[in-house]
Amino acid sequence: MQTLIKKLTIILFLVFNNSNIVFGQSRFQFPNEHRNSQKLSFQLINNIIVIPVEVNNTKLSFILDTGVDKTILFSLSENDSLGLKNVKKTSLQGLGKGKAIDALISQKNELKVGGLKNSNETIYVILKDQFELSGKMGTTIHGIIGYSLLKDVIAKINYKTKKIILYNPRDFQYKKCKKCEEFPIAFYRNKPYVDAAVQLDTIGNEMTSVKMLIDTGGSDALWLFEESYENIKTPLRHYNDILGEGLSGIIYGNRARIPKVKIGKFELLQPTVSFLDTISTLQARKFETRNGSIGSNILKRFKVWIDYPNKKLILRKCAALSGGFEYNMSGLDIVYNGEELVKEMNPEKVISYSGQNNSLENNNNTITFSASYRFKFKPSYRISKVLKNSPAGQAGIYPDDILLKINGSTVHDLSIGELINKLQSKDGKKIRLTIRRGMEILKFQFKLKKRV
Repeated sequence: MQTLIKKLTIILFLVFNNSNIVFGQSRFQFPNEHRNSQKLSFQLINNIIVIPVEVNNTKLSFILDTGVDKTILFSLSENDSLGLKNVKKTSLQGLGKGKAIDALISQKNELKVGGLKNSNETIYVILKDQFELSGKMGTTIHGIIGYSLLKDVIAKINYKTKKIILYNPRDFQYKKCKKCEEFPIAFYRNKPYVDAAVQLDTIGNEMTSVKMLIDTGGSDALWLFEESYENIKTPLRHYNDILGEGLSGIIYGNRARIPKVKIGKFELLQPTVSFLDTISTLQARKFETRNGSIGSNILKRFKVWIDYPNKKLILRKCAALSGGFEYNMSGLDIVYNGEELVKEMNPEKVISYSGQNNSLENNNNTITFSASYRFKFKPSYRISKVLKNSPAGQAGIYPDDILLKINGSTVHDLSIGELINKLQSKDGKKIRLTIRRGMEILKFQFKLKKRV
């Protein structure tokens, strides 16, 4: 099934073809020796963490992604004047079957994350935003940051409150936590890996040990690389899909569900899993012992401490740990379509009075309450793809239809994340859509259908 979530799953495995580039020391520092922590609020969009980052004094929005070892910048408009320094040409290679793409590399830039500052940051600039992340996430996304920031801090992530606390590792001391479990992190090319175990229905009740990338930039629950072990194979019940997009093109694979995944003492039942083919993951498989990724659809069920300096990950389960896993069951891909002028009722009513005097007791006096309206720019959403033979496809919905209402709610007042939640809420749930197609307003209904 074409899903919205898959479009937000971006794993960047970078190969830099300019071998003559030499980097200076790059480090995020706290503003003074008395400051030992920095609290940040973040947006959580389809399980993806988006934080504010300043680049050369320009405020931008970046995805916080443990799956990248370099700072990536894209989505630059003519109005974005960042003053990038020491710019050279390079090329980048990522997941997917395509060739490397042209990019720029810029050195000695100043980055700020809250009160932390790095005055010597190297940035890779993708000249063409082929991911269209801003449209798929419903907000402007300028780039991705990972190892560059996390190597200098201990990060505590609370997905429920949407807060991150960055601690100075020099002063930080862990509190005792009986409900927590600590895991050693192994690094390969500055990316964190932990050990886990999965149960695959193709081999009975046996648990298979796997080494997994911790991937805060992946919105899915699990990715597994087919045949990275002999018994890691797609279950019989699955469907083929485009899983995402990498720097080098489309990533293909199979979507399925497995009985169980265990991370230490924590056990998650019936998680959704994407099985990736060998061609799309050729670059990622250069780390020969890697079997896949643990994404944010699992991580969000914990309080998470990511401690690069001490090479460890700490998890504390939340109530969401026992929640289910679902895919988008509609067959629709929906993207942000910019803003449009919307007429809406003003919450303040206009009161008009007419009469001979100010006494309300006079029968000739009248008071009139009338509603007033205002015009406001609000988000618009477009159907980008409709999967053939899906519930939405069979109902008659087409690509490029403009979505107006879902189950009676005007979509202008919903985020793209809220739309996604409605489309993966429950097997058999009735969905009613109001669509604008050209000059026509059309209504459709269908039921969500679980495929795995």
